[in-house]
Amino acid sequence: MHDWLSEHQFFHIQVLRWAYAALVTLGGFLLARGVLRVVSTRLRKLAERTGSAALTIMASVLKLTSATLLFLLFVLIGLHVLQPSPQVTRWLDSLMFLVVGLQVGLWASHAISAWTASSLSRTGTGAGNPVVMTMLSWFARTMVWALLLLAVLDNVGVNVTAFVASLGIGGIAVALGLQNVLKDLFASLAIGLDKPFEIGEFIQFGDFLGTIAHVGIKTTRIRSLSGEEISISNSMLLDQTIRNYSRMRTRRIVFGFGLPIDTPRGKVEQVVEAVRDIVGAVENTRLDRAHFQRFGPSSLDFEVVHIVQSPDYNVYMDIQQGINLALMQRLEALELTFAVPVRTLRADGAVYLPGAEGGTSPAG
Repeated sequence: MHDWLSEHQFFHIQVLRWAYAALVTLGGFLLARGVLRVVSTRLRKLAERTGSAALTIMASVLKLTSATLLFLLFVLIGLHVLQPSPQVTRWLDSLMFLVVGLQVGLWASHAISAWTASSLSRTGTGAGNPVVMTMLSWFARTMVWALLLLAVLDNVGVNVTAFVASLGIGGIAVALGLQNVLKDLFASLAIGLDKPFEIGEFIQFGDFLGTIAHVGIKTTRIRSLSGEEISISNSMLLDQTIRNYSRMRTRRIVFGFGLPIDTPRGKVEQVVEAVRDIVGAVENTRLDRAHFQRFGPSSLDFEVVHIVQSPDYNVYMDIQQGINLALMQRLEALELTFAVPVRTLRADGAVYLPGAEGGTSPAG
């Protein structure tokens, strides 16, 4: 059998060498696949015992090794056994470098993604900022694949220095054409560093109110009160005044009401005291002031200020409703009513007074 394999040829190469090449390819592939699987399993078990995030990432990286690239690598190694010509050997070496580089790039890319996900999943002070982590992850993956491309080009004989110089000149032209994209990119970085808002917070910008759903590299998505999703570029969003209601600790509430212009002074004083008693007795709010503010055109105007000790809008509305109902009850006890706006119209020498008998009176 050995003699037959040595005497016969296939493509001018002994069949015996083809057999050795096949043995190296299959044996090496199966052995490497088994070793990677065992190492990955042991790293995962060790990570479960120690709680190490780094070991967990390493285990997941090794587990996702591309079987196609691994098999292709050992095919190229097996082809070396055939002892091809120097020119073919150089091409095989270049292909092996490319395959290994692709696998290393996939490992690095997955490790960066896993590290980003692990950082974002943490809570408390160790939690990563979503925008910054996304930017760093994108930049790191870009650098990995850029370095891999340069290494492959250098391996096949391309003048990398001249290539990088040409990319620099082309990069300036591309940057000029992508000014808006780069502007949004830096705005995204500013959002991540300055943190004017975070995912899940309720904000207002312009005429829009909603909850932050996602902060991306170019746009921010906001879920509005009416249910639809609003997408706005990061640069445009930062150019506007943003009100972050989720970071409120208290609410300063100002409201007013009026009494008829002919209300006696004594009852005005009683109303002021009544308002102070009503607001002062309400839980979760603090009276700031209550005053008879001014003489209006047809009413005596009052202004009340109180501080709600909760950022919740529903809590504020419940408190304000309770104050309003209690104020109505107290005015009824004092036999008073709220002032009704009066409009005076002059026409043909007469003054029209709504509510007056006959509706008119002589003018001047």
